[in-house]
Amino acid sequence: MRDMYEVMDLWGAWASSDNSSVDWQPIAAGFKGLLPHGKKSRPQCNDDEGIMIDGCVARLKKFKPNECELLIAHFVIGISLRAIAKKRKVSDGTIRKELQTAMGFIDGCICMLR
Repeated sequence: MRDMYEVMDLWGAWASSDNSSVDWQPIAAGFKGLLPHGKKSRPQCNDDEGIMIDGCVARLKKFKPNECELLIAHFVIGISLRAIAKKRKVSDGTIRKELQTAMGFIDGCICMLR
């Protein structure tokens, strides 16, 4: 069993270095001005894993665009979950549940592809 948070964090670093084919905006909708101050050089996944996860995120975007936006805002752009919750005016727990659901979907897609 792999740690999906770590897998998604590696993918986020890979996608933020202009490798992703998912057409995410550099600033996710509603999050202008919330860019992180750090995280310039992060460890990345390899291209094979990145492309596979990219395809899974594209499938998620088709069915659950809000959860896809959450994944991109948190893992690619690097916005904290607390800042996302504050911007959406919901509790941290709600955002964490949405993130768990999105990561579960990605994990399921990866399992189906392997």
